[in-house]
Amino acid sequence: MTAIATSLQNTDLWIGGHYVPGANDHIPVLNPSTGQIIATVANADEKQATDAVDAAAAALPAWKALAPRERAEILRRCFEQMTSRAEEIARLISTENGKTLADARGETAYAAEFFRWYSEEAVRARGHISVSPSGKNRILAQYEPIGVAVLVTPWNFPAAMATRKIAPALAAGCTVVLKPATETPLTAYLIAECCRDAGVPEGVVNVVTTRKSGPVVSTMLHDDRVRALSFTGSTEIGRTLLHESADNVLKTSMELGGNAPFLVFDDADLDDAVEGLMVAKMRNGGQACTAANRIYAHRSIADGLGRKLAARMGELSMGAGTDPSSGCGPLINAAAVTKVGSLVSEAVSDGAEILLGATLPEGQGYFYPPTVLAHVPASSRIVREEIFGPVASIIAFDSDDEAIDAANSTVLGLSAYIYTKDLQRGLAIAERIESGMIAINQGLLSDPAAPFGGVKQSGLGREGSQDGMLEFMETKYIATKW
Repeated sequence: MTAIATSLQNTDLWIGGHYVPGANDHIPVLNPSTGQIIATVANADEKQATDAVDAAAAALPAWKALAPRERAEILRRCFEQMTSRAEEIARLISTENGKTLADARGETAYAAEFFRWYSEEAVRARGHISVSPSGKNRILAQYEPIGVAVLVTPWNFPAAMATRKIAPALAAGCTVVLKPATETPLTAYLIAECCRDAGVPEGVVNVVTTRKSGPVVSTMLHDDRVRALSFTGSTEIGRTLLHESADNVLKTSMELGGNAPFLVFDDADLDDAVEGLMVAKMRNGGQACTAANRIYAHRSIADGLGRKLAARMGELSMGAGTDPSSGCGPLINAAAVTKVGSLVSEAVSDGAEILLGATLPEGQGYFYPPTVLAHVPASSRIVREEIFGPVASIIAFDSDDEAIDAANSTVLGLSAYIYTKDLQRGLAIAERIESGMIAINQGLLSDPAAPFGGVKQSGLGREGSQDGMLEFMETKYIATKW
């Protein structure tokens, strides 16, 4: 087993402010850059899931009653803890996730920012008072914490997906049980340590890792004390969890799959579009739900865009995430490499032209090379499914209406990107795109102050902004008169 460069004190379950051994065997954690085991974490069963809910429920009354300012100060200290340990967190992310150090450092800063943002929002859950239309009564509406929340996070952004849920839940006055992905659990335990060291009371934040995700999460969702679920992951699993949540009528927040279109119009600055694609496509090696999945380029500039993008992506060096010289790290596991390779092979069989990559490297680790495909048929599976890898597929279009129809030809609608020099044109097109988030002339959408989420089968609810805190609150109406 390879040693990890971190001061992480323990990898047992974090329940009630204490480390608790798992019920069964341990779960190995692999470094995708090498395929080797770097650590093991505890494996929880259904009873320990209930123990975590016990701890969260016991801590709820005191945390809920704490003055918003006091919760805010603790959240601010969480931000300071993460900031002071930023390099350690980044290197841990890079080790267990495989993303480049540059990406891991960016994620760490972004993740910490949720604690700072919600330390400021914790004191701003404003209700309202109004007079009823009849004039007989006053209408008082105020927000209250919903209660114990279960948080389920994916492997691709192990720090940011955790803090994007923990911070607003704590700001609202809720207590939480976090179940991180087994591929990247170490970051979650390190964040729990940061919360502890910042003064988060025992039981307010609990972390459980498990091989039995379905039964363990189901046990928590069917506990009457749990009142909310926040999930980030695939649409398929999201549907299952929505069914599970219906039994106890839980409040659900779902950030699900994406199939983001990247529209490059005939008047776009191609150099700017390429730089935007390097972010929207290549951040975390394309393993992001917001990643540009379908690149639609006007026919007059499609070939030029493809050449420029291939040249730019060709400059990236593949290597271990922790190697500072790496521009593209590995995929998360062998299955991911197989899937991406299959999508590329099918696209080529359908008539796509390889401008760059598409040849697997030799050696250890789960690597797939930066790849650019031109003349991709719109019917190809690589256009219809999330790639989740460093593959750019370029599809030509002839008119604005054709591009918009193509962008909307999916049941998903998380993010979209538009490149044009005409802002009026860009805004008009953005209004017609069926997506929860749209970037115009930039490749990065995420911001803790912005509402993050999708439409159609890309999810329900929003994270970030004040909306993210309200997902963990209920509105109470009081009728009175004076």
